[in-house]
Amino acid sequence: HIRFGLAVKTADWSSSDKRWTLTANNEQTGESETYTANFLIGCTGYYNYDQGYKPDFPGEADFKGQMVHPQHWPEDLDYAGKKVVVIGSGATAITLVPTLAEKAAHVTMLQRSPTYLMPLPSTDKITLLLQKLLPEKAAYRLTRARNISISRFLYRRSRNSPAFMRRLFLGIIKRQLDSNTDLRHFSPDYNPWDQRLCVVKDGDLFKALRAGTASIRTDHIDRFTEDGVQLKSGETLKADIVIPATGLDIQMLGGVVPRIDGQPVVLKDKVIYKNVMVEGMPNAGMIFGYTNISWTLKVDIASEYLCRLINHMDRQRYRVAVPRDTEHSRGEDTVLGSLNAGYIKRAEDRLPRQGTRGPWKASQDYIADVKLLRFDPIEDGYLELDGIRRHSPESTPGGILRPLRSALFGS
Repeated sequence: HIRFGLAVKTADWSSSDKRWTLTANNEQTGESETYTANFLIGCTGYYNYDQGYKPDFPGEADFKGQMVHPQHWPEDLDYAGKKVVVIGSGATAITLVPTLAEKAAHVTMLQRSPTYLMPLPSTDKITLLLQKLLPEKAAYRLTRARNISISRFLYRRSRNSPAFMRRLFLGIIKRQLDSNTDLRHFSPDYNPWDQRLCVVKDGDLFKALRAGTASIRTDHIDRFTEDGVQLKSGETLKADIVIPATGLDIQMLGGVVPRIDGQPVVLKDKVIYKNVMVEGMPNAGMIFGYTNISWTLKVDIASEYLCRLINHMDRQRYRVAVPRDTEHSRGEDTVLGSLNAGYIKRAEDRLPRQGTRGPWKASQDYIADVKLLRFDPIEDGYLELDGIRRHSPESTPGGILRPLRSALFGS
């Protein structure tokens, strides 16, 4: 069953009952409801969807125009013919600016620091060609393999040869700009994939810049004025509407703090297991996607693993599964890896850690994870089942070739 309109407030595990008890607030009636479960899986993502991050701007109260946060967008916002300033340089700003520029008098993207951008077409000509030449399933599998391979190559090459990839990315951007836009606005002071790479759909941001309906400034805010934003450089950006696309706020499990026998689980002190479970948390999964390729690739195989685990427990009549990090492999990187984006740094005290080796390390590698989650044995010596750390001698059938084929072609 799918139940809507319920906000989960508490999640408590009882070792004596071997089950979870959840309380939820019914948002229609206001009443509290109770649910019990043998297994709890958190599929909440890792953002606070009720409130984004917005710094306090000096003089903000003096601004006489509209301040609109993207997470609280009014349906009746009229920006036609208005001067708009979008603060930020991430995916939200990159998406908003060209869309707003279609009707606004002018849109200025104000960023404190640049982001690596990559223009990509929304229609893939190679995919369309494959669909004409091949059966549907074959075209899908080849397209999937190609896209995964390209994403893995770009990420790995960025980590191994950052100077080369920086030149490559900036060269691509330079070809998108005219003489009115300086390349320095797209030249970050960090290496590719130290923070996420932003995709510009159909290059629409660059089209708006070339058309003159949008412009970009790299500067710091000094203060807000009645009619705009005063920059540290002395320039003033006139604005009728200011949109602070200044980032998201990380929140684990939708804000619920799980408890085990009455003791709160402090996630920052815990290590993730196979990037799907958390050490010491019985019968619980937490779904994380990738930060370097499509999020849903990891969601798919994480879900498969949890189904494998639950089915294995049913067959063997196990009631409790708990990952145990007896080797104390905890590292300093969070579950989101070594990315140093502001929203991750602000949430370091809320994120579980990853280990330095074995199933405690988040590889961010789809092919390696397919082997780990889809093919490797459930009983690996790290997972405690009914109080015993069990280890199966079986190995992955077909070595690495079967996981590789499965990862790329989905079979």
